[in-house]
Amino acid sequence: MSVTKVVKVLQNSRKHWVGDGFYVSTLWSPGTSIYKYTNPFLMLDFAAPMNFSPTSKRRGVGVHPHRGFETVTFALEGEVEHRDSSGGGGIIKPGGVQWMTAASGVVHDEFHSEEFSQRGGDFSMIQLWVNLPAKLKMSEPKYQGVEARDFPVVKEKNHEVKVIAGKYKGVEGPCSTNSPINILEVNFSKSGLFKYSCADNMTTIALIIKGEVVISNQKYAPEQGLVLAKDGEEYEVPAVNGSKLLILSGEPIDEPVESYGPFVMNTKEELVQAVEDFNANRMGNLS
Repeated sequence: MSVTKVVKVLQNSRKHWVGDGFYVSTLWSPGTSIYKYTNPFLMLDFAAPMNFSPTSKRRGVGVHPHRGFETVTFALEGEVEHRDSSGGGGIIKPGGVQWMTAASGVVHDEFHSEEFSQRGGDFSMIQLWVNLPAKLKMSEPKYQGVEARDFPVVKEKNHEVKVIAGKYKGVEGPCSTNSPINILEVNFSKSGLFKYSCADNMTTIALIIKGEVVISNQKYAPEQGLVLAKDGEEYEVPAVNGSKLLILSGEPIDEPVESYGPFVMNTKEELVQAVEDFNANRMGNLS
């Protein structure tokens, strides 16, 4: 019998604006001692559902750079529009995912889509930062945009498992990764138990998007990330009817991490170079 334990609860009751379109809780961020629990996942911003009135204004974040990692954006409600200097871009609607490998460097912007802005409504999203190994930090940037309908779904007794990246029970997700990673969305139609196995060395986090999880008689709520440990072959995560979880599993990247704002590299010298390259326009432009 497997026993699942929560070794760390990731949460942040303080919210802040990113631009004027994303009101987020940062559950964890690079450059802190928490990274030993979340490696290779550098940061996670959670924008809980918020209603926006109709407007002709563009709400979001203007042009800014990234280097040395990947940004993964999950649209829960509303629509997110993205453009970057490598030519990537598009609009994702609820259930869609944008996976931008910044690598050697891009500049990009992120806004509510024009159509969503004009009609208004509830908006909710998650952005995850994923580290890259040193050998790939200066590789070519890449962009993946995947719509909700293109993700395979594994139907089980009490829940459905949407496979975003990696594999679940032999079903492979469409988002390609640069290190061993599984990302799953689990939607509970009835209260029940989600059972999941992965390599023993993988970090595994269960992010509660909605609903409730109970482990060892302790209740956990939305906007909490649970760093899990297992005594046995698989994780067992019980959740109530209507719950939605995002399961993040990744093989740790055991390399030094140095971060400065939108740059995550291995040394301080590389951070200085990133700033110089951005200031010299070497990460491209948005036309």
